Amino acid sequence: MVPLRGGQIIIENPVMHKHFPQFTRPHLPIARVLRKNLTEAEQKLWSLLRRKQLGVKFRRQVPLNGYILDFYFVKAKLNVELDGSQHYTERGKQKDRERDNDLQKEGILILRFSSAEMLLNPDGVLQKIMDEIRERISQQTYK
Repeated sequence: MVPLRGGQIIIENPVMHKHFPQFTRPHLPIARVLRKNLTEAEQKLWSLLRRKQLGVKFRRQVPLNGYILDFYFVKAKLNVELDGSQHYTERGKQKDRERDNDLQKEGILILRFSSAEMLLNPDGVLQKIMDEIRERISQQTYK
């Protein structure tokens, strides 16, 4: 494991999961810690996404392609990120742009919401997520 740009980690020759090829096992311990320590906004969103409440299966804190995605709908390659204050610094914005570009190259769409938006307007956030799910599925842009 080699640290990269502010805590991101690059794993050389990662071991891949056989049913989820981009899943990177070396990030699994980090993902498990993140799953156990959700922010208030993440807890709120997860309570709305879990157990296929939107008719689709989301996974949370998914280690994928060297990153950990907050909430990921695999079939539509849709990732929902909740951003805290660190994402609004210049450094945070740059890291997010790089990460988003890397994931978009893999066909993954990233929806970003602030943690505050999730707490103040959960219905609006959920509506945007549902709209994007419908769009992705109707266009069959997923594999």
